[in-house]
Amino acid sequence: MGRITATLSSLALGAAGLIAASAGTAQASTCSHAYLPLPDSSCMPGSYNPDVTQSTIHSTICVSGWTATVRPPTTHTNPLKAQGIIDYGYTDTNMADYEEDHLVPLELGGAPRDPGNLRPEPYSGSQTAHSKDAVETKLKNAVCAGTITLSAARSAIKTNWTTALQVTGIA
Repeated sequence: MGRITATLSSLALGAAGLIAASAGTAQASTCSHAYLPLPDSSCMPGSYNPDVTQSTIHSTICVSGWTATVRPPTTHTNPLKAQGIIDYGYTDTNMADYEEDHLVPLELGGAPRDPGNLRPEPYSGSQTAHSKDAVETKLKNAVCAGTITLSAARSAIKTNWTTALQVTGIA
């Protein structure tokens, strides 16, 4: 019962935060957006789906459409996105300007619903949510082809997605 109450409270706070942010109310940020395009690792450490391991990749991430089976619904991610916009202190509070992004992507077996693996990633800037999506796909393809290990791909993207392809030798 406590978990349900906490989830409902989180949803209510997320919605309330979005309303406050939309109304232009100043909010104190708890995460820094100074690391952009990277997340603040103290707010988003990343986490893994225990069902995805090197030995299960050919029945999980390497199966076309598999991520759709684990992707959380927007009813779960939108309240997190709304709260994340406040937590990161973004001045742009338009939710459509962000992707609720998994630090360790679902394509590499990231935890689908863990708030520590999710954050609002801007669509604007020189290295955007779209840029990271391309890196995720290249890493997943390399893992599935056996070019690199799942562990190497996860480590590289979790450490710094902007250098992950170079670090793994995929670029």
